[in-house]
Amino acid sequence: MRVLIVDDHPMVIEGCRGMLSGQADIEVIEAHDAEAALKSHASSAPDVTVLDINLPDASGFDLLRSLLERDAQSKIIVFTMNDDPMFAARSIEQGARGYVAKNEDPASFVKAIRAVAGGERYLSGDLALKVAFSDKRTGNPLDVLNERELDILRHLADGKDMTEMAFAMKVSYKTIANSCALLKRKLGARSRSDLIRIAVENRLSKKLG
Repeated sequence: MRVLIVDDHPMVIEGCRGMLSGQADIEVIEAHDAEAALKSHASSAPDVTVLDINLPDASGFDLLRSLLERDAQSKIIVFTMNDDPMFAARSIEQGARGYVAKNEDPASFVKAIRAVAGGERYLSGDLALKVAFSDKRTGNPLDVLNERELDILRHLADGKDMTEMAFAMKVSYKTIANSCALLKRKLGARSRSDLIRIAVENRLSKKLG
């Protein structure tokens, strides 16, 4: 079985290799960005693709859609730091066969790959319950943001830095910095670039209005 791991952090990929090292029938292929992932997926035809949502050159959701457009039968697992049930639900709705949070038991990772390879869908027990009982399970992840956080995303989409945002919103630089840190946690973003990408994907730019 060939498993394609798509993640821009070498340590994460090595961790995945370690978790799969005891599986004699699994061959691990790696890609560090969306472009490389598309090429590897086309050339190696993996049985299962494991991808992170946050990549340096594209959104993991965009990559998920691209892979499925190329091969609708692709078996894809989203593997991310974000254990928010809304992101899990969104991933499944967009075609992922499984969703695994990186803070879960390593055994879940192997179990997910085996399940998805066998034609099943996979969510860990805890995450499945959260998705099942979440009132926002079919909503947009941005629904959990307050107006200030949405405004910050709009300014990011327009290319403003934190100093410019603080001036425009008439708050301190520290307030903007703290709000951005909270936004990253809420949206599962690792960097300012991830926040900008999310804002642009959701067409939050005031210039687009």
